[in-house]
Amino acid sequence: MAIYVLVHGAWHGSWCWKRVRTALQAAGHEVFTPTLTGIGERSHLISPGVNLSTHIADVVNLFRWEELSNVILCGHSYGGFVISGAADSMPERIHALVYLDAFVPENGECLFDLVPQEQADDTRRQAQTTGEGWKVAPISAEIFNVNPRDRAWMNAQCTPQPLACFEERVKLTGGLDRIRDVTHILATGFREGSPFPACHERAKARRWKLRTMASGHDVMLDAPDELTAFLLEFA
Repeated sequence: MAIYVLVHGAWHGSWCWKRVRTALQAAGHEVFTPTLTGIGERSHLISPGVNLSTHIADVVNLFRWEELSNVILCGHSYGGFVISGAADSMPERIHALVYLDAFVPENGECLFDLVPQEQADDTRRQAQTTGEGWKVAPISAEIFNVNPRDRAWMNAQCTPQPLACFEERVKLTGGLDRIRDVTHILATGFREGSPFPACHERAKARRWKLRTMASGHDVMLDAPDELTAFLLEFA
């Protein structure tokens, strides 16, 4: 039996992993899909103080209190920052890391460092004008090129994200470099304006394993069977 921890991206929640989680569990594996503080069914906890450190602590504390080790840890999109910080602090508990169309940060970077300056400025402006100065509204399913069948559902499920999550700089101490089995998956159906091809190149420079999937950005919605089959390779 393998143990999986699947970390969602910005504005999402545990719900986005439903198909993959069910399939992995049906194959006999243990699967955790934590919802990060302030999002999804935990949206009642949103506040200006929720930031990247909060979300890294969500994952680290899951490992601690569920007493998890030898884990296959997967992060989607913004979740690349979260799993980087979590895995860096406890590399001995990680069997493999999977970056699913996800950011690949260096120490001291924040998410806004890895997107075009215009996009970062627009996001901050939106937070000031419609988000009380600290909340960011979800990007639409249409922009992420989610399959048409799931677009209305995804748009209804996503919730605002604290701006601080995108502005806080990640602190990495070298623990991440001790993890040998790391893969970056690039979703080839989400290319226009995507920051993830550049992250894929970073992964290549680090000599990580590389995969592509013909999918929009939300691979777990567009290609759950293919993603599940890939994750099962680690079992």
